Amino acid sequence: MNPPRRSLMIYGLLAAIWLTIVGWQAEEHLRVRDVARSDLRNRSREIANTLSAIIRGMRFRGTILTERLTPVLNELVNGRAKELVKSSELISIVLLNATNEPVAAAGAPVDLTEILPGERWDRHTVTLVNPVDLGASLSSEGSTNPTVVLPPIGDFTNAPGEGFRDRPPPRSEPQSASGDSNVVGHIASGDPRPDGGRPADGPPPPPPENEGRRRDGEFRPPRRPIWLRGMDEKEYQLLVQKRALHGLVLALSIDPLNAAITSDLWLRSIILLLATFSVLGAGLAWRNLAKSSDLQIRLIRASELNTHLKEMNLAAAGLAHETRNPLNIIRGLAQLISKQVETGPEVRQKSLDIVNEADKVAAQLNEFINYSRPREVRRAVLALNSVVNEVVRTLGYDLEEKRIRVQVSSDSVMVEADEQLLRQALFNLLLNAVQAVQPGGEIQVVAQRVNATEALLDVRDNGPGVPPEQRAEIFKPYFTMQEKGTGLGLAVVQQIVLAHGWEIHCLANEPRGAVFRITHVKLA
Repeated sequence: MNPPRRSLMIYGLLAAIWLTIVGWQAEEHLRVRDVARSDLRNRSREIANTLSAIIRGMRFRGTILTERLTPVLNELVNGRAKELVKSSELISIVLLNATNEPVAAAGAPVDLTEILPGERWDRHTVTLVNPVDLGASLSSEGSTNPTVVLPPIGDFTNAPGEGFRDRPPPRSEPQSASGDSNVVGHIASGDPRPDGGRPADGPPPPPPENEGRRRDGEFRPPRRPIWLRGMDEKEYQLLVQKRALHGLVLALSIDPLNAAITSDLWLRSIILLLATFSVLGAGLAWRNLAKSSDLQIRLIRASELNTHLKEMNLAAAGLAHETRNPLNIIRGLAQLISKQVETGPEVRQKSLDIVNEADKVAAQLNEFINYSRPREVRRAVLALNSVVNEVVRTLGYDLEEKRIRVQVSSDSVMVEADEQLLRQALFNLLLNAVQAVQPGGEIQVVAQRVNATEALLDVRDNGPGVPPEQRAEIFKPYFTMQEKGTGLGLAVVQQIVLAHGWEIHCLANEPRGAVFRITHVKLA
């Protein structure tokens, strides 16, 4: 298995782990939301059961007054009764009749335009219709005997047959002493009608099922509330149908539920963020591990190649050194032939050509041996300006031959360097400048302090300069821009500079020429 394929498998595994965590957290969040909603539904059932028990306790002969029921509903919504139902989310209660019309209500208004059994979730509230079957739960004798919520007594007239009015009438006139002409008198006597208790159109209707049944099996007419005995039977039945409890609507606030869901969402988000960071960290760690392994393999191969190159370098240096001996013999014999008296002019000239070519080959061999030699730096404290002046004096013959002016501008700085290697580097730089400039040209050597710990050294000339695209190539071995150059002088300079931990750059000299700048020279 190659490393790229193994890396793809690792990255795929990490992605699968991350997707698994994402799915797990999403499923857990949905579960928490469903559990919170289920708890809210259970609390609504508890509220409905509690309300059913309260109404059964307040009921008298199957009826209960609105003026008694309303304060209880208000207490459930706003008062101390919340401790009884153990819910702080309840904001509205609406009791409905069989046609889904409100009979009694408390709390905030509820939109009853689309009342269907079930739930209606809004942004801040949830409306639950019939969390329990109120019509059945309020009746201990069966659903045929619901509780009737009656309006206050003052909402009825005192005249028989007129029934319920929308607004409460004014207080009735004082009763007569006899009371035989007043409805209240009939109510007190127990007669349901002013004429003796029978409706004008015939016998009384049969009582509802299980209503008024005696132990002996006989029925007796159901007893109405006292203030309703003056109402005819038809109006009474309409009132019962309109005011009987059959449905319940609860509106609960879901802000606590939303807060809990939001808190859980934040928790899941933090877990996902940590999981993402963990997966990314694992991926980066694997990437670094793979790169480190690959780098170690490359380093081992480079070390092997370096060892091989060192061996080849030593072999080449030995070959070059051994080649100089027969080359010197050839050069010496050619000189001997050219100096003999009987040698003709043509032979003498050819002998001198052999000597010149042998000198060129010897110079190249010397440069190669110098380049292949290991650079072992033996640092010492040196006066930089003294080293520069000595190298300039060494090249005095070449400078005079081409009438080149040399200006040395050097601060009195002391540096840490290998004296022999520094002289060789300066010699190669100055020789390169002498070969580049035309006769009568100018060379500047500037050594100056940069800061408290470093100095720089510039060798400037007004020759043709170096094109920008060749300024990086000029330090490579055997790259030269001169006809008589070997291409190893500047390569040797770069070796010496790098061995000291310095840097060298080729720059443009204004208005013309080149600048070779050595930087990061450590001060003593």
